[in-house]
Amino acid sequence: MKARAVSIGTFDGVHRGHQVVVSTLRDIALQRGLKPTVITFDRHPLEIIAPDKAPGRIMPLSEEIDLLRSLGVDVMVQPFTEETRRLSAAQWLRHLRQDLATGALVMGYDNTFGCDCRSLSSDGYIALGAEEDIPVVVAPEVAGISSSAIRKAIAEGAVAEAGEMLGRPYSISGPVVGGKQLGRRIGFPTANVEAAQGLVLPASGVYAARAVLPQGEKLNAVVNIGTRPTVDNSGLISIEAHIPGWEGNLYGSQLRVEFIDRIRSEQRFASIEELKEKLAADVAAAASIFRSYTASPQP
Repeated sequence: MKARAVSIGTFDGVHRGHQVVVSTLRDIALQRGLKPTVITFDRHPLEIIAPDKAPGRIMPLSEEIDLLRSLGVDVMVQPFTEETRRLSAAQWLRHLRQDLATGALVMGYDNTFGCDCRSLSSDGYIALGAEEDIPVVVAPEVAGISSSAIRKAIAEGAVAEAGEMLGRPYSISGPVVGGKQLGRRIGFPTANVEAAQGLVLPASGVYAARAVLPQGEKLNAVVNIGTRPTVDNSGLISIEAHIPGWEGNLYGSQLRVEFIDRIRSEQRFASIEELKEKLAADVAAAASIFRSYTASPQP
């Protein structure tokens, strides 16, 4: 087994702070001839520790793994169980040395692990690592960026802010499923995206976005998230993407929606005609956002 440089944590979102940790991990691995390896968890630890406080995910675990691998590291998924919960930091480090041949550990500036983590500072982890002959390196801080802050921004509809923290547009992917065809009948056909369970979703409203088709083509889109109060009283949340000027059949295909900015909150209209007028205004507003977005430097 090739010795590893390891980083442990919940990498939900793989945001700019995580990216600095991964970059530091790769550098340390290259310097020491180790295999850069991220150990992430199959669920948020709070799902076991305090289920009522467990947050929604920014992205499905499968997307997190793919994104981490694209950054040039090996990924191991650790099931977070009651047994995992009871491991101390020292026991974690012993496991890393004995079972994974760990030759270095890279931690985020606010990263912790082990049931005794509240009593440990970075210096504490460095000392414990020395006992197991594992050098511990703390990655540089990226101030103001965390998965919690990104979840908050998403839930408030501040998708542009979430994208800045992620270092790329916040997105939702899922299969396109059948709907009631109302959008098509009133001249605004939509693709209904079925998001994975357990995700934190943007606040109800209308958004300028990019629709990424299965073959990779990116098209401007207007996305509505909410209960569609003008035409539906079920109370169910839907994600509907309208791609102006595009014709085609996406049913059963995977569609990714990359959110650029919020246009407005969701509204109830007095008539279908009033709804159509507002949808036309949304398309115009989104076009203005796209022009500004294209003209600005992107992450």
